[in-house]
Order: sequence, then structure tokens, then C-alpha cells
Amino acid sequence: MVEAFRRFRTTMNKTALTQRPAWKALEAHYQSVKDAHLRKLFADDPKRGERLAAEGVGLYLDYSKNRVTDETIQLLLKLAEECDLRGRINAMFLGEKINITEDRAVLHVALRAPRGQSIILNGENVVPKVHTVLDKMAEFADHVRNGAWKGYTGKSIRNVVNIGIGGSNLGPVMAYEALRHYSMREMTFRFVSNVDGTDLAEAVRDLDPEETLFIVSSKTFTTQETMTNAHSAKQWIVNRFSNKRAVADHFVAVSTNAREVAQFGIDPVNMFGFWDWVGGRYSMDSAIGLATMIAIGSKEFRSMLAGFHAMDDHFRTAPFDKNLPVLMGLLGVWYNNFFGAQTAAVLPYDQYLKRFPAYLQQLTMESNGKHITLGGTRVDYQTGPVFWGEPGTNGQHSFYQLIHQGTKLIPCDFIGFCYPLNPIGDQHELLISNLFAQSEALAFGKTAEEVKAEGTADALVPHRVFEGNRPSNTILAAQLTPESLGKLVALYEHVVFTQGAIWDIDSFDQWGVELGKVLAKKITPELESFVDPELKHDSSTNALIRRYRHSKTRIRG
Repeated sequence: MVEAFRRFRTTMNKTALTQRPAWKALEAHYQSVKDAHLRKLFADDPKRGERLAAEGVGLYLDYSKNRVTDETIQLLLKLAEECDLRGRINAMFLGEKINITEDRAVLHVALRAPRGQSIILNGENVVPKVHTVLDKMAEFADHVRNGAWKGYTGKSIRNVVNIGIGGSNLGPVMAYEALRHYSMREMTFRFVSNVDGTDLAEAVRDLDPEETLFIVSSKTFTTQETMTNAHSAKQWIVNRFSNKRAVADHFVAVSTNAREVAQFGIDPVNMFGFWDWVGGRYSMDSAIGLATMIAIGSKEFRSMLAGFHAMDDHFRTAPFDKNLPVLMGLLGVWYNNFFGAQTAAVLPYDQYLKRFPAYLQQLTMESNGKHITLGGTRVDYQTGPVFWGEPGTNGQHSFYQLIHQGTKLIPCDFIGFCYPLNPIGDQHELLISNLFAQSEALAFGKTAEEVKAEGTADALVPHRVFEGNRPSNTILAAQLTPESLGKLVALYEHVVFTQGAIWDIDSFDQWGVELGKVLAKKITPELESFVDPELKHDSSTNALIRRYRHSKTRIRG
């Protein structure tokens, strides 16, 4: 691996991002447009709202309310060309090992490739293996759904508890909540990730062990938080049945470590595998999505995969000036690196997408929260922004105030659907009218003259002025379906890829996750020790450990 990494670094383009001609041109261009207001841009171009839009695979992107001109877009597209974005895209789809620090291919696109498609890795087509696992998942999901899978006492499964962390939790819980409308309502689904015992305790508090199935998701089956929760869940089952053999009837695994799975008490036949070319945050459409498949059924799960694949194909083949992930990715670079925007808000106007912003937090920040280039040098520019959000209209009554009248520039993505899943009176029109109104208000605001014309007292006028010029994208789809969810998730996956390629970073490793885990393993026995251990941390950590031990001892009496 080290040799391959060295070879890559010696053959890569040495031109630093900030020295590229397009970057320098964008710096100069920024100075000329930074104060341009969207009111004037729209007034000067009556067709702007129709012209600065793109459509692909059923998603409509309106990017006209961004602080850009035609020249901005052309320069950003030129930057993508100079950074060889097309070459990077092709390399991913061809199975090249673009995750260079781990010497791995990045082939989450293979997880949703149709039968018969060929994606070669190390001389082997990986697509048949993907479908072998999907078929196994489908058979198992059908057995659970139709009651054929029985618990230890012969009762059918009515409750499914997914135990995982990171991508092994955020993906499944987001997908389940997003597609709850399509789920089997007679069943209960819970998701446990936090090593805080409260998470597991609350998840199982009202469940019958005889009707409960646990899915333990850990590639190595050694992930500390996941396995701690899994062993506690195992004890819950053993305590109920007073027999360890019951574990095999109430647990299955999503893992690649058959030995650890068997040692835990799970029959390896009920282990669903995936591969090291699937990063955790890109794995919700792999076996990690087993709980999702049980909830919505294999047919709808495959429909979601088809949505993923449609966006993959769009990203791979569409010209960049009509390519939704590329346009959104480049606009993110524009605000992050030239306007100095430090955050980005994702605002879905659909209650089912309440976990979508949290899912995107991991996808974006774990991928592009990097400060070292592919060549091993420290960047001299900002990389990934902070992602956050909340469904509309809830957010309008909390943090929108800051977006509208605060001192920080926060680019926003609004997401809406034209047809509701739960039509109740005119509530959907009210919801979507708020979506459109918010993007309009952010863009154009309200001038002092307009405020005065409403009869506002002079002293209150400054408080009621909305400066506007706050940028946003609006993404519209027909309806929230498994297929459209797949398209949305893949859209943001490829936005992340686009930005990582521009910033010249490895979007597919996550070394920053590791240090805290290593230190936690050292601290845990120091917290549990009955004798005062010799502490060799910094003075703050030592003091906190002693404080914790002292407080715990006093509470226990």
C-alpha cells in the first residue's frame, strides 16, 4: 500500500489549487461581483429564474437565487476541468483505488448497479456479488415480514432493533424515517447507536423479547460502541429465555468477520456481508440497509437502488453545465472559498426527511473535513463546511431569523415535493408556499423604502429591513418515494465527490475518527478501577477522571 501511495504522489499534478488559472480568475471575478445584489441580477435578466436551472432524472434544480453570473458559472466549470473532475469521476467508476491513504477503490456505485452491468475491481466483476447479497437480504426480509422467521419460542418477529454507529446507524434510521409511509406498519423498528445505556434501554423498554430481532451492523464485529450495545442486547435475550441458544433466533449480523459473529452466538448463515470498497457513510444501500429492506420490502428497496443508479448515471454522463451534483458542488466551493461561508443549511420541506440533515452531516463532514491534500501537503484554503438543518416549517420558527437578518452568510438548499404522501386539506400548499416564500425572502429581502411604505414608525424601520441577497438552491421532485430518496442521497454523495476533487483531498478516508477511540480505550479501565491508577494524561483529563471516580464512589455510598 505504501508503495502504491508513493507512486501516486510522484505522478500526480503538482499544481496547487490556488495557483490554477481558473482559481486566480475566480478570485479576480469575486471582487467584481461580491456586492452584486440578486434584486439587480433578476431585474437585469427577466428570464434568469428559468435559465439558471437544470433537470435530471426527475429532480429539478433552481440555482438562479445564487450570487453568480454566467461568467461565474463558466469559471467554476473551468476550475472543474483544470482539476480533472471528469478524470476523477471516470477513475471511481472504473474501480481505481482513489482512496489512496487506504489503497482502496471507492465503489458504492456498484451497490446499486443493475444485474448484468460490469464494474471490474482487480480483474473481477463485483456486481454479481452485490446481487448475491441483495438476493439473500430479500429472502430474509420476506421471511421476517411474512412471519416465517420465528423467535426462540416460535413467535413471529414484530420488532426489529438495528444496532450500529456512524453510517451503520445514520443511513438506516434516515431511510426508515424517510420511507415510513411505505413501511410495514404492523412492525416496530428501533435504532440504537449511542454507547450511553439509555439508548438501548429506551429502545427495548416496551418490546417483547420473544418477538424481537436484533441486527448488529459492524464490518469487523469489533466496533466498541456497537459491540457493547450488542452484548447488552444479548444479555437481555439470555435473561429472558435463560438459554444462550436463543441468541441465534434473535440476532443476525451485517459483517465480514464470520469468526467473531459465530463466537457471539449468531449463525454465520445469517451474516450479510459487504466489502472494504464501501465506506460506512456510503453504505445505506448495502447490507447495512437490511432493516430498511425489512421495513419497506425488497421491491421498494430495489426501487430505491434504481434511484441511486439513475443519479449515478447522470453524474457520470451529463455535461457539467447540466450536471446537478457538479453544479451544486461548484456553487458550494464558490461560497466556501470565495465568500468565506462556513456553514451550509439543508432544509427539507417534508417531515419524513427529518433525519436527512443529520445523515448529510456525516456524509459531508466526515468526507471533506480534511486539511491535507492528496499530495500530502497542508491545504492553504478552506475545505468542507459545517452542514446542518431541520425540516420546514419548523426551522422557520427557530434559526431562520439568523439566516435572514444575522451577520453570517449561510447558503441554503431547500427540498420540496409537488405531491404529498398524506394529503390533508390545503396543508401541502401551505407547506410549499412557505418553501417558495422563504427562498424568495432570502434572495430579495425588503428595503427600508418598502418597510416605510407599510406605515412602520421610523425607529422600527432598521429592525424590519431584510437585506436579502442570501443565496439558495431549490430542489423539487414529484413525490417522496423510495426511488426519489435514492436520487437525493446519490445527489449529495456526488456533490461531496465534486468538492473533494476540487479541494484535492481524499473524501473517502476518516483518520480523524480514530484518535478519540484509541484514547477512550485507555481511559475506560482507569474509570472502572477500584484503586486510584497512576494517570498519565494532561492535567485537565487527569482531574476529570478523578472527579468522575470520586463522584461515582460517593453516589454508590
